Amino acid sequence: MTVEKYNLGARWFHWTLAVLVILNLASGLLHEPLEKVVQLMTVHKSFGLTILLVTIGRIVWRLRWKKPELPDHVSPMERMVASTTHVVLYALMLIMPLTGWIFSSAGKYPLSYFGLFLWPKLPISKDGPLAGPAHEGHEILGWVMLALVVLHIAAALRHHFVLKDGILRRMM
Repeated sequence: MTVEKYNLGARWFHWTLAVLVILNLASGLLHEPLEKVVQLMTVHKSFGLTILLVTIGRIVWRLRWKKPELPDHVSPMERMVASTTHVVLYALMLIMPLTGWIFSSAGKYPLSYFGLFLWPKLPISKDGPLAGPAHEGHEILGWVMLALVVLHIAAALRHHFVLKDGILRRMM
């Protein structure tokens, strides 16, 4: 049997992560210019930890359920780009929160989860070998994530409005 649409669980994971990632990219970019007006960093960190947990759930879900095949007209190059982009997005949705957790653990402030409870800190020293590279990697990978999200959205819109091939509707 051919699967023509992502199942409800896959769609829930996709759109939940889409909203969380976009909000987190925005809060990561805007926290410094807006820090005197609104404290975004606690929300940014909480969203990041939520992204980590939801991504793990999404990967488990993805391994359990079959995804729809791409239409025959999608070229081998497009298939490779789509597959690579998805793998890198999954990796970034794991690596970004982990690097944030690492360098936040080295900081002096508690790691609050939406003000509800304290998230456990990792045993990381501010002067140790992980905090600095984790912070730098987090910032660089944030730009990579932003570029891939823009590419992903552009590809979905191209399929929907230019090619009109139904690929976007599979995730609706």
